[in-house]
Amino acid sequence: MKSAVWFRKSLVILVSVLTFGLVTPSDLSWLAEADSLKDTKKGLVEEEHLSYLSSQKPTDIEEEFNREEFLSGILDKAEENAFMKFGEKINPKIGDEFKIAILPKMEDAITEITSQFPDEKLQQLTITEQPSAGRAEKIFHIFDSISGKDIMRFHVRQENPPLEGYWFDFHYHTYHDSYATHYDLGKIYWDKNTPPEWTSKQRLS
Repeated sequence: MKSAVWFRKSLVILVSVLTFGLVTPSDLSWLAEADSLKDTKKGLVEEEHLSYLSSQKPTDIEEEFNREEFLSGILDKAEENAFMKFGEKINPKIGDEFKIAILPKMEDAITEITSQFPDEKLQQLTITEQPSAGRAEKIFHIFDSISGKDIMRFHVRQENPPLEGYWFDFHYHTYHDSYATHYDLGKIYWDKNTPPEWTSKQRLS
């Protein structure tokens, strides 16, 4: 700032000398007025910008992460994968019982595990897109999209105890013990006959 004032005074003296006093310092007052006007406008612009920023809520500047909405999306996809797993042949027979007896326990398990993650880690979790077909057990896995590591594995196994017919055993595993423990969600009875393969579709007649 001092250098600007010094430069202005030097300019006034130089002009007066070169013009032999025909141009006086008062004639150069417009220079000072122009600088003053420029500073005023700059200050007003900065003040308006700061006022705008202070009036904005955090959600206006950066969208806030919503845990409930995120978890709801995971739970919806979990249910979708389960019915995709059953297919058109198994679903009509066990779908309603699954919704009443198994799905709530599945949702409770997911809610409990995900509650252990802070927001920034929770946002990295995702769910597999497709269940396994045939006789494979996988319904879906929840995993960390950054590391690729599974957090929970939800499976259903077809069992055939002697003289009891076929049962569907729903359970899950977690990363806490490297998926060793079998956490029971419940069983649904099928029939004396062998159940269709997972994801099977009805044949068109």
